Amino acid sequence: MKPEEFNRIIVPMRDSLKQMARRLTGDDDQAEDMVQEVMLKMWSMRSTLERYADKKALAATMLRNKIKDGWKHAAYERGKASGLGEPAAEDLRAERCDEVELVKTIVDHLPPLQGLIFRMKEIEGYDSDEIMQITGCSADSLRQNLSRARRKIISDYAKLTRTKAHKD
Repeated sequence: MKPEEFNRIIVPMRDSLKQMARRLTGDDDQAEDMVQEVMLKMWSMRSTLERYADKKALAATMLRNKIKDGWKHAAYERGKASGLGEPAAEDLRAERCDEVELVKTIVDHLPPLQGLIFRMKEIEGYDSDEIMQITGCSADSLRQNLSRARRKIISDYAKLTRTKAHKD
């Protein structure tokens, strides 16, 4: 990837990465540092970025991993200082954030109507009548699409977390 392409494709991701980092770390300075590290890493691997279809997902994964590593290091340092080896609250928070991101990704890959209906019902809080009016679905179609979406999310989540657990 040429520098012009990098500036056109990768650099605009910076703001959304910083928002994500700020949400995960709760600290502006730490978020900025993490995003800078990810941008430097992306720059250093620019010659191989064509291999990745979704560069934003790659950057987000790199950022989450950097943040998680930082939390693990901080927990390790605290454990060394106190003599404890207990998982820190930050580790649990990072796991929950990863789970939320995983579910969001699964929802993003649902068929369009199922994804729309699921988001409207479960995330945005629309009632069934409103969804039927907006989408033009019948009550049966709404229930079927919502049920299929829920089953798919549960199934994909189980597959992905089971696979991840075996790799760890």
